[in-house]
Amino acid sequence: MKFVTQPDVSGHWGRYGGRYVPETLMAPLEELTAAYEAARADEDFQKELHQLLRDYAGRPTPLFFAKRLTEHCGGARIYLKREDLLHTGAHKINNTLGQILLARRMDKRRIIAETGAGQHGVATATVCALFGLECVVYMGAEDMRRQALNVFRMQLLGAEVREVDAGSRTLKDAINEALRDWVTNVADTYYLLGSALGPHPYPLMVRDFQSVIGREARAQIAGYAGLRPAAAGKGHAGGVRTQICLIACVGGGSNSLGLFHPFLADNSVRMIGVEAGGIGSELGQHAARFNANGGGRPGVLQGTMSYVLQDERGQIATTHSISAGLDYPSIGPEHAFLHDEGRVDYTSVSDDEALDAFQTLSKLEGIIPALESAHAVAHALKVAREMKSKEILIVNLSGRGDKDIDSVRQSLKSR
Repeated sequence: MKFVTQPDVSGHWGRYGGRYVPETLMAPLEELTAAYEAARADEDFQKELHQLLRDYAGRPTPLFFAKRLTEHCGGARIYLKREDLLHTGAHKINNTLGQILLARRMDKRRIIAETGAGQHGVATATVCALFGLECVVYMGAEDMRRQALNVFRMQLLGAEVREVDAGSRTLKDAINEALRDWVTNVADTYYLLGSALGPHPYPLMVRDFQSVIGREARAQIAGYAGLRPAAAGKGHAGGVRTQICLIACVGGGSNSLGLFHPFLADNSVRMIGVEAGGIGSELGQHAARFNANGGGRPGVLQGTMSYVLQDERGQIATTHSISAGLDYPSIGPEHAFLHDEGRVDYTSVSDDEALDAFQTLSKLEGIIPALESAHAVAHALKVAREMKSKEILIVNLSGRGDKDIDSVRQSLKSR
């Protein structure tokens, strides 16, 4: 089947996406869309981005065969896409480099961003330092407590970190404040959004900048899985002979879409997105947006139509996850579309399962993952056992675990 991989002109994947914003933001969004479309087609822009990704961020990242993890599971061959080895420690730098070049192209000298786990804030502060631009990062008070190391890193890089003490004091509230700032300062300010969320063109743009992950993975796995290398480069069906399964965690959804998108046209490639199952199935105990019994259903939040955790009156629910980066009540609109179309399977992993996987990967492979990535690893351990030894499972290791050491230590003590 020919699968839809691009939104329509209004930024919709089916019923999801679009622009649900104040009138004052419509013109800036139109300006941003035009600038991005021009940059997308500009060979010089793409060349500069490629050079920065290679020489500054450290791409391509390795596709590492996790031999001991594979032996531990006794099923599929497990490979780790090592986004944790990038400069700043996570996949977020891919998107911030692309968007900072766009901001410079649009002559915007003041950059604002939101952050949850802090990695997007660090990546934004990093590229602002690189290009000498003013940087303001909004972060929920609870996330600042959980991610004190990343707060200091942002400040060290020259960013102003503004604490958000409203609502649940997490990512949702940081995005609210960033949008308020943008409405007030549209003339000179660029909002560098960190995930495949928000009003069009952000979900498309962020997905595109992160798709370098999947393009590399296709080319790297080609020799193992029987994919034709030419197809691997173009992201079209490539005659898969060996079953491949892709697994990535899903908060807003940029790292997972970055891995999945170049494989979407290959019907034989299975894809699984892993949400935060938290501590239970009741509303407020998790961040699993596709859990209908847990409050997930279509709605509008922060500029886009997608699945949203909400109560019976339509009020946005509180969420919980041990991982600050997955603790968000909505999900990117392309994920909502992929879910309804059945192209990607979605599941959830509990806090305890993620903690166990965090320790397992550390002890077996000498790799300490981010808690977000540990959710993907946890589900990969289950799936690998169900697969054959000649089949391949690729886990997107979206970030490293330095930022989570204190949270993990405290959680293990309280068990």
